[in-house]
Amino acid sequence: MSPDPAPPAPDAESGAGLADDQAPDAQAAPDDDANPETAEQDEAAGDGGATTATKRKRPFWRDLTVIVIAALVLTILLKAFVVQVFSIPSGSMENTLLPGDRILVNKMVYRFRPIERGDIVVFSGSGSWDPPTPAPGNLFSRVWNDAIGLVGIAGPGTDYVKRVIGVPGDHVVCCNANGQITVNGVPLSEKSYILPGAVPSQIRFNITVPPGRLWVMGDNRADSDDSRYRTGDPGGGTIPESAVVGRAFLIIWPLSRIGDLPIPNTFKQAGLQAGAALAVAPPAAVGGGAAALSAAVLVWRRRRQR
Repeated sequence: MSPDPAPPAPDAESGAGLADDQAPDAQAAPDDDANPETAEQDEAAGDGGATTATKRKRPFWRDLTVIVIAALVLTILLKAFVVQVFSIPSGSMENTLLPGDRILVNKMVYRFRPIERGDIVVFSGSGSWDPPTPAPGNLFSRVWNDAIGLVGIAGPGTDYVKRVIGVPGDHVVCCNANGQITVNGVPLSEKSYILPGAVPSQIRFNITVPPGRLWVMGDNRADSDDSRYRTGDPGGGTIPESAVVGRAFLIIWPLSRIGDLPIPNTFKQAGLQAGAALAVAPPAAVGGGAAALSAAVLVWRRRRQR
């Protein structure tokens, strides 16, 4: 028996005789459907890249809007509860404050300490020195007034800035033999803050400050609408403590005038406090104290005569 003829050798050049799954084309370009996991991974990777690209392309104006709104909200909160900028409109406080100065007013300080003599305060005259101010008639006007008030460009026309001379119970008088204003019998040395060349006051007054009220005056005594000109009003020219917006403590504009606004040393005299305590004491206590003092002096003199 003759052996079967051997199968023909494959043609290496043409690839003839190879199985279909071994063809060069099949090896070079595998079908994506044959590996679904790889296709899903590629698709997920593509989506992630698109999301990252979207985040990177967020418009700048959107970020800017968020920053502006946050700054505006913060400014409004600061104005309402902490500090506020006020513009000085007149020369009534020269030379301590000049027209056009911008000042910072602390609205929190009087929650922690009482109003003191020598403080420069901003207060509302609405309902005290001036008739009550009606609210703006429309929403736009109210928003506009609040906006320009944030930076001290403008503010209510009934806001005043003055220096506190007398607090509740103080006996304030103009003037002694030397032309000085006295508080509880103690003369004030005012050259450090009133306008140079001005006298303490050309208007005479004699008042005991009622409870809950303040006697205030401008540093430019010849050109200041203050308590001296309001003696015919309720309170005898004094203002209610409740009308005080806050204490002016810093000049912030112009740059050449930046500086603090401390209490002058003349208001730190010990006699002011002692006189205030005597001024607010009940009449019976004052009379009793005077009688006791007189009796003590009489006994001392009698002992000396012995």
